[in-house]
Amino acid sequence: MRMVFRWYGEGDDAFTLKQIKQIPGVEGIIWALHDVPAGEVWPMERILAFKRLSDETGLHLEVVECVNVHDDIKIGLPTRDLYIENYKKTMANLATVGVKTICYNFTPVFDWARGDLCNSEAAKPGMERELLDRLSELFEAYKDVTEEKLRDNLRHFLEHVVPVAEQYGIKMAIQPDNPSDSICSLPRIAKNRDDIRLILDFVDSPSNGVALCSRSLGATPEIDITAMVREFAGRIPLARVGAVGLL
Repeated sequence: MRMVFRWYGEGDDAFTLKQIKQIPGVEGIIWALHDVPAGEVWPMERILAFKRLSDETGLHLEVVECVNVHDDIKIGLPTRDLYIENYKKTMANLATVGVKTICYNFTPVFDWARGDLCNSEAAKPGMERELLDRLSELFEAYKDVTEEKLRDNLRHFLEHVVPVAEQYGIKMAIQPDNPSDSICSLPRIAKNRDDIRLILDFVDSPSNGVALCSRSLGATPEIDITAMVREFAGRIPLARVGAVGLL
């Protein structure tokens, strides 16, 4: 196990890389280009700029969170294969700087959410203004997307990107739904052990894995995270371990 620390970039994080380097046991950072819209190729010059910063402090950048999946892929629109091709180009660019794990989610609309978000006035910290402005449009686009359809669209995505991940020595790690309960009647397909088992079986490859998040999964008391660790050993390239308090 190698310890990494989440870093949002210069100007967007309270900590500097030099400060992170002083944390005992931390060898690298989890990073992303948060301003690049979902579906666009991550520019090589931006990736190299991050690489230079990490090299200066002796921290690796082998883990990326998150290369966001465009909603057209999740919905299953005719344009999805264009965005999948862009995703694969981003994977190739990331491989050139030594990225070995890409965390992603397949949660409709919200990567993560808390509270009442079923209207465009419910602005939350960390949410893109563009997303909030498009909530009504996105809810309409997802209205006919069931859990079954969303799973089929995830399978299609994985069938295309996992071979590329294998080619570049990258492990894809799906983030469990956070929260696991449905928000605004949107489907959830990565909320528990059974869901994760299905996803890993879609493409049976070490490059198709799960980001085991104790906070996402631990919020549901019935989930036995220890048993999941044992069952999915070898398919967990990224783990987030944190305490969970149940009220």
